[in-house]
Amino acid sequence: MGTNGNGRRGGTKIPDVRRPMEEGDCIDMESPELDFVYDDCDTQANEIAELYSYTEHPEFQYNVKAFEEIMEEFNFPPSWQRLSSTQQRTVVMKLLEHLDVAVSEIRMRATRCILYLAQGCWAEMQSDAEQAYWARVNIMTLYDMGTFAAFVELLNLEIVRSSAAVASRKLAESLADSTNLRVILSVLYLITEHMRTEKDNQELEYAHLVKTFKDEIGSPFGDEMLPVKLLGMVTQLCNGTTPHFPMKKVLLLLWKILLVYLGGSKQLKERKAKLREKYGLPPVTEDTLEIIKSMRSSSPPPSAADILENQNPGQRKLKENERALRRQTFIKQTSLDESDEQIFVDKEETGNGSEDYSMEFQSMSSDNNQNANTNPNCPYYMCIKRFDSPPPPPPLPRSLPWRSKVRQKDIDMFLDNVRIKFVGYSLPGDRKTKAGLPQPIHEGIEILKKHMYTSLAEVQAEREYEIGRSPLTRGEKDVEETEVEILYKAMLPNLPQYMIALLKILLAATPTSTAKTYSMNIMADVLPEEMPMTVLQSLKLGIDVNRHKEIIVKAVTAILLLLLKHFKLNHVYQFEFMSQHLVFANCMPLVLKFFNQNILSYIGAKNSIPIFDFPACVIGEQPELTKECLDIGDSSVPYSWRNVFSCINLLRILNKLTKWKNARIMMLVVFKSAPILKRTLKVRHALMQFYVLKLLKMQTKYLGRQWRKTNMKTISAIYSKVRHRLNDDWAFGNEVDARPWDFQDEECALRVSVDRFNQRRYGSGVDHEGELTPVDTDLNSVLDTIIDLDEEFKTNYELWLDQEVYNNEINWDVLLSA
Repeated sequence: MGTNGNGRRGGTKIPDVRRPMEEGDCIDMESPELDFVYDDCDTQANEIAELYSYTEHPEFQYNVKAFEEIMEEFNFPPSWQRLSSTQQRTVVMKLLEHLDVAVSEIRMRATRCILYLAQGCWAEMQSDAEQAYWARVNIMTLYDMGTFAAFVELLNLEIVRSSAAVASRKLAESLADSTNLRVILSVLYLITEHMRTEKDNQELEYAHLVKTFKDEIGSPFGDEMLPVKLLGMVTQLCNGTTPHFPMKKVLLLLWKILLVYLGGSKQLKERKAKLREKYGLPPVTEDTLEIIKSMRSSSPPPSAADILENQNPGQRKLKENERALRRQTFIKQTSLDESDEQIFVDKEETGNGSEDYSMEFQSMSSDNNQNANTNPNCPYYMCIKRFDSPPPPPPLPRSLPWRSKVRQKDIDMFLDNVRIKFVGYSLPGDRKTKAGLPQPIHEGIEILKKHMYTSLAEVQAEREYEIGRSPLTRGEKDVEETEVEILYKAMLPNLPQYMIALLKILLAATPTSTAKTYSMNIMADVLPEEMPMTVLQSLKLGIDVNRHKEIIVKAVTAILLLLLKHFKLNHVYQFEFMSQHLVFANCMPLVLKFFNQNILSYIGAKNSIPIFDFPACVIGEQPELTKECLDIGDSSVPYSWRNVFSCINLLRILNKLTKWKNARIMMLVVFKSAPILKRTLKVRHALMQFYVLKLLKMQTKYLGRQWRKTNMKTISAIYSKVRHRLNDDWAFGNEVDARPWDFQDEECALRVSVDRFNQRRYGSGVDHEGELTPVDTDLNSVLDTIIDLDEEFKTNYELWLDQEVYNNEINWDVLLSA
């Protein structure tokens, strides 16, 4: 049986109130190491299964019925496999003609038949593999004959028709209100998902169709692109005008459309390499995800309160003796118990099994049995061996996992400081002069330059600065029309509304949210018309509701992260524009609210019933609903793939929003994120812990000396796992250096730069051909004033040009700065 976000058995009612965990709460039993592999998305089978809610199962039979009726009308046998390829294409052609019929019943029956074909004609199949084969073949045939474009038109029609119908009737609360939309979105999603996986198919059988599909979704359908249309549906739901929209299907389709159109992590890596080469920057040799794969996760650091709460004074005295004994052995302790030698440290500091361990130790001390020292089968053999003749510590790694970096800005600041210290004056803008500086400083400068890393963001920001200073001479001649550029231009007018809408839906689906914290209905495609009558049906619906929310969280986090990564690569100010509106919409406290729960229960939640997942729910003989059915699952996997994926996505989003932004880092401090993030380290997964440690590292210097003193294991983990910046004072920062007013100035300056970028490239400063045109917004400017020039000036105009313009040197830097 599945569990809800609290780790309790599923039910239809989700608790409204959850007590936020406090720093002193007891640490749960240590979680196992997760073998989770982070990727762009889950397997195709799982991604397709998540498209359907369990309450939609009866509708599968409607699809078969529609297929059989239509095949009878077309005078074909109701068996897709028995038809030739030509006959199959004839059927598809006739079905597409039915989509143009004005009668809604005829039109929707054809859409159900097409959905049945896209689902692999499962009623005729004997296995999942056979169904998957026919689904792939049918979908490629359907797309080749223009089904995708036809269904986008149907989507437009259904949005307008159903919106008017629902608005005039009532607020939608059940599956019945979104039936037609769910069928249309399901067909669009199945085509998109198969095109996504077909990109990586080595056979290249349908490579031409994949390319055509990508070009098609990059072109406007009617007056707008499909991703923008789907974002508009999200916004309409949040505005309350269309409460019947099946939001899970909309978000899943939007995510997969973006993944196909923009590309995943592989395409991002290739694009980054090309851009760095274009700007003359050295290639990046380190891949974060690949390096993390070679790291081991760490045991969570307990708080002092956890230790004291689980031991009485006598046990504390005994443990002090044990610590003294361990100090005498000089056993090397690596950060957060990296080796198996730290078993006792884990037990002692987490409070688990403390009584058993104390009894064992007392027994060893009082009963001086020589056999225990020599008998490997004795339960105390390893303990005594450890204290009597400690084994050599495991070899330390030869180096830290990351190459250190430093920015040009940091080198400039270092040069200014040492010049003032040793020479007494500074040379702004001079990066070469070392006169008067001691030899060790010369060596330090060389080391800094050796580790200097210039990011694409720095280059792009510098280019914008130069264009702002000299718009006529250094302006952009043309902007490369990449997929990201096209999408950004299409999203720009309503991008703030899109971000607010996505975060509202994320809030509604967050386990820690209560019914009072959100107003929109995200359950339109999961709640049945008639509520369950039996306990088992209630349990099944409870699991379905929790599963539904988890899938929505998964889709929203994937969409946000994908857009942030692509915008940042295309132009840093596109990324900053989206980031600012996420921050304005309270994305940061929302992410922290999400993690302020029992995170081990969340990632271990089994809110799925494998025998009810598609296609298992329709192939073969179906069992009756019993308690045993709900309990069947893969017990060997101690985590939910989608929930771990969502958690890592949220941590990555939070990292992207706060990196190098002092004002936002201070927000992390104000929101008391450190204890929440520290508890997240309980999850034994290297990649997830890595992003948590990065978030802790950036705020460590603002948390105070006492926090650093009592969290040295966390500090050690940061040191051993997170990249170092050579001039960074994160571990010993002075709280006096935290000046919030300066940080707000940085944020305001960034906003001005972003607005100037959008105005220059997409606003009134750019004409339809993309050429830069002068823009004068100063009310007191003379450019808009009509002045009559006398005849003498007109006659001597060329002489005036020679004397006052061509032969007169103008210091433009001084003029612009003035």
